[in-house]
Amino acid sequence: MKLSQFKYNLPKDLIAKFPVENRDESRLMVLNRKTGKIEHRIFKDIIEYLNENDVLVFNNTKVFPARLYGNKEKTGAEIEVFLLRELNREQRLWDVLVDPARKIRIGNKLYFGEDDLLVAEVIDNTTSRGRTLRFLFDGTYEEFKDTLYRLGEMPVPKHILQREVVPEDRERYQTVYAKYEGAVAAPTAGLHFSKHLLKRLEIKGINFAEVTLHVGLGNFRTVDVEDLTKHKMDSEQIIIMEEAARIINKAKSEQHNICAVGTTVLRTLESSVTTDGFLKPFEGWTNKFIFPPYDFAVPNMLVTNFHLPLSTLLMMVSAFAGYDQLMDAYKVAIKEKYRFGTYGDAMLII
Repeated sequence: MKLSQFKYNLPKDLIAKFPVENRDESRLMVLNRKTGKIEHRIFKDIIEYLNENDVLVFNNTKVFPARLYGNKEKTGAEIEVFLLRELNREQRLWDVLVDPARKIRIGNKLYFGEDDLLVAEVIDNTTSRGRTLRFLFDGTYEEFKDTLYRLGEMPVPKHILQREVVPEDRERYQTVYAKYEGAVAAPTAGLHFSKHLLKRLEIKGINFAEVTLHVGLGNFRTVDVEDLTKHKMDSEQIIIMEEAARIINKAKSEQHNICAVGTTVLRTLESSVTTDGFLKPFEGWTNKFIFPPYDFAVPNMLVTNFHLPLSTLLMMVSAFAGYDQLMDAYKVAIKEKYRFGTYGDAMLII
């Protein structure tokens, strides 16, 4: 497959800037892979497509407020720092992106918050945009984290939403079942689930399994090679506990549906599979890049959002749905004015 095959014309006004009022009331397009039939529903109707003992697999990662604004020493120049991951807890070392990058050199000090509440020193230049920062903080680790999070803002993709961050993003750019901190982007398919809907699904006898993939910025990185086999995905940390593997493997052996909630779950499940197609517990990193053609071993259903042109997420979903069927469904979605992107509507592929 070629990069250019994933280009399509998306009207700017179809990219959702804000979430719908109620999480589970976004629109839902249901695509049947066998028949090609498309249905137009509301997200909470997803319960009608799942049967007792089917499994929904969620990504329980938690987004942290990773975007900080500060000033450079001496010049006072404004700087944006995007926290990527913690490298060393004791030494307060973090892997970050800085913007504008060209002005920041090793040894520079950066100041954040009123009265310079937080100070960081640049100790390494890892890439053209990346840096390693050491935060200079006298208090306990908990106090440090509290300060960091109080000053930080939720890392919604502003370039996609074409707006600034608002207070409601702190709650809405997070799934209701988020548990383990580490993501710098939300697993967006999960944003559609409300606590009420989860309860209804549980009452119906649907089983839940949780895996963890700490979503990185690689999701937004552009693909710059026409030949997709040459594209390298950024590595992301994944955790599949024994309990999740047990629930999923039992459902598979009993021929119940396994529904991946989002592309992050899809990648996680397909990153740790036995030779006979079952899921193995695993803790480590994945840089798996899925694009057509690809045979999925574990899930047979997928909940996902409508993805932007040329994105790796679009490529992954087209591998699951079938390229031609998905691109036809996207034409319908544009005609029917579905909302695209992070806060957009949902698709269920069965």
